[in-house]
Amino acid sequence: MTEDTRLDPPSLEIEGARATIRLHRSRHRNRVEPGDIIRLMEHFDTVDANPLLRVLVIAASGPAFSAGFHLGGFAEDRAAAARAPGFDAMVDRFEAIRVPTICRLQGGVYGGSTDFALTADFRVGVTGMEMFMPAARLGVHYYPGGLRRYVSRLGLNTAKRLFLTAEKLGAEELLRIGYLTHLVAPEALDAAVDGLAATLAAMAPMAVQGMKQALNEIGHGRLDVAACEARAKACKESADIQEGLAAFREKRAPVFRGA
Repeated sequence: MTEDTRLDPPSLEIEGARATIRLHRSRHRNRVEPGDIIRLMEHFDTVDANPLLRVLVIAASGPAFSAGFHLGGFAEDRAAAARAPGFDAMVDRFEAIRVPTICRLQGGVYGGSTDFALTADFRVGVTGMEMFMPAARLGVHYYPGGLRRYVSRLGLNTAKRLFLTAEKLGAEELLRIGYLTHLVAPEALDAAVDGLAATLAAMAPMAVQGMKQALNEIGHGRLDVAACEARAKACKESADIQEGLAAFREKRAPVFRGA
């Protein structure tokens, strides 16, 4: 009898200003099923609708972060497959989330999950992990959004190396090419993620979220200058900038309220 992996959907936890989405299908390297895409999109909407949240962490159970999208899921769960957006649409939606995002990479990252993790604003990995994009080896032509993201975030030559040769890279090389933003020992992973999440949550949310949007637009070569200038003007007129300046003068930590 085939195990029903639909019983382990991604979960969402909210604690203070931090949200954590966790993948639970560790027995299958946290592969993403069609039903998971639906659930993840719902979680993303929940995070965006909560103005008190300042940071989102994506985590996973077990030794691997994720094996990417499960192509066999189309046949195994036809009802979810019929309703689910494409994996690429889910990844694009993740990139557009309002708050800064962190991927907690406790192990291997494979296939489509390499793009999912790359979409995060920060990727904290551990020594001993690896990354592998097997598209060329499988005969898969990757979707346009992922190709653009690899080029914009890692550079054309690195994108060609990863896509065209299906080379497997270790942790130190992933840090060198910029795939990882932080590299720590496995036992230091949670402290590193918690520290980064706390740092991001303490920043002025209007400024952080506005600049995140602008930087992503610049990375894709489509900055909306007028919208960027409007967000900058709103920050200049906000109570948060007054709080930030006052805290700097008074040599204390600012308390931002997002207004």
